[in-house]
Order: sequence, then C-alpha cells, then structure tokens
Amino acid sequence: MKNSGLENNNSKKSQEKDGKSLGKLFLIPTTLGETEDLNRVLPDFNRHILYSLDVFIVEQLRTARRFLKKSGHPIAIDEMQFFELNKFTDENTISDFLRPVKNGKSIGLISEAGTPCVADPGAAIVSLAHKMGVQVVPLVGPNSIILALMASGFNGQNFCFHGYLPVEGTQLGRRIREIETNSRKFDQSQIFIETPYRNKQMLDNLLKNCKSQTQLCIATNLSLGSESIQTKSIEAWKKESPDFHKKPTVFLLYSK
Repeated sequence: MKNSGLENNNSKKSQEKDGKSLGKLFLIPTTLGETEDLNRVLPDFNRHILYSLDVFIVEQLRTARRFLKKSGHPIAIDEMQFFELNKFTDENTISDFLRPVKNGKSIGLISEAGTPCVADPGAAIVSLAHKMGVQVVPLVGPNSIILALMASGFNGQNFCFHGYLPVEGTQLGRRIREIETNSRKFDQSQIFIETPYRNKQMLDNLLKNCKSQTQLCIATNLSLGSESIQTKSIEAWKKESPDFHKKPTVFLLYSK
C-alpha cells in the first residue's frame, strides 16, 4: 500500500517557522485494553504514521513500548526516544519534550489507553505545541467516553463529562444528586468514570441516591471481546449484579 504522501520523519520537512523546519505532533490513539487484533480499533492509516516516528511522548513507558511492539513498528524499541508525561512529571521540564520538533522531527503522543488528551494528561503538551506554532494532528481511534455515549441511547446532542466523582461517601452522594438534577434540568447526558476496583461502590451509591426512573448505562471493557453495554432504570439495576469488578467502566446517567 502506498504511503499516501506521508512524510518520512527523518527526511522530509513538515512545517516552517522563522525559516526553520518544524515537525508535527501526532496524537496517536492506542487500545482500551488487550485487543487481540489492532485492525479492529485502529485504521491502517495510523500504522503508516506510527512507523514514520521514532520519538514519542507517552503516559506510561512500559505500556507504550508494548503497544509499539504489538503494532509491528519496524524500528527497534531501544533505538527510539521516549519522554514520560503523567501526573508525576515536572511541568517545568515538558518544554524539552518538544525540542526534537524544532529540528524537523515529528513526535507521537501516546496515552495509557484510548485517545490522548481526553481524560488524560496530554493536553499540557498540546497546548505548548500550539504556542510554538507546531501543527497538531489528531488521529482516529477508540475513545471509551464517546463509544459509551454512542451506545447508551442517551442524548448525544447535549452531554457533560465529569471525569472522576468524589470518593468520600457524603460528597459522592451529593455530587450524584447534583448531576442527576442537571440531567433532568438541561436534558443532558451525564458521563463519568471510576477506578475499576471501586466500580461496585459507585454503583451502590448510584442506586442509593438516584430516582428509580433515572436511566443508568454501564459500559464495560469497551472495544474488547468481553465488552458489555447495558442501559436500564435505577429500579431495574437494583435487581442486577453486573460483573465489572476491576474492569474499566464508563457510567452514564440520564434523567427526564
């Protein structure tokens, strides 16, 4: 298959600023879990981009290396350059991550799972790239939040993603009631996530604090072979015991 005009990272210039060639920052989606066949969730176009790069900004080094190896990247892992960007990264150092771009080398940004910069720390490097005049190129790939909304049956015209809700019981209950009210008031789908080992506690709090007619979608292991997406009323969920312990899950609330 032809490369469709994609630049080779080591030989072609992609941009010019102040007379100097600049590389691009590619936002590269990865799988949401142990997907056996990458072709199921990632376009072949992404592979051509990926193979042209040897510098990466990653959330977790181990996960990124495993993804690159599984993708069949032609360059040896030890010959690549990696920068880690996560909650432990010193913000004063991230400008160094884009230094290769100034020399005309494009860089790939890889999240721990799914698409970069959505419920992910990558936004800081993208913001810096814009300030530097570097072209940012988002690639198509799996995003658990959007996949869950698509399959929920809820309002896709008006929705709000909250990230993680409070852990403490009293604060969590108050927050759940608040977003349920907002859903009803604004006809808005409410989306949030939880650390997988606390899924059961989250469900218990939802059942305790939401009205019986409120709709709840539980989307687990999205894009994997064990994927499960179920939408039911709170009243119906009280009769169910979903198998989602330690499984990545997206919760969606919708109340009319």
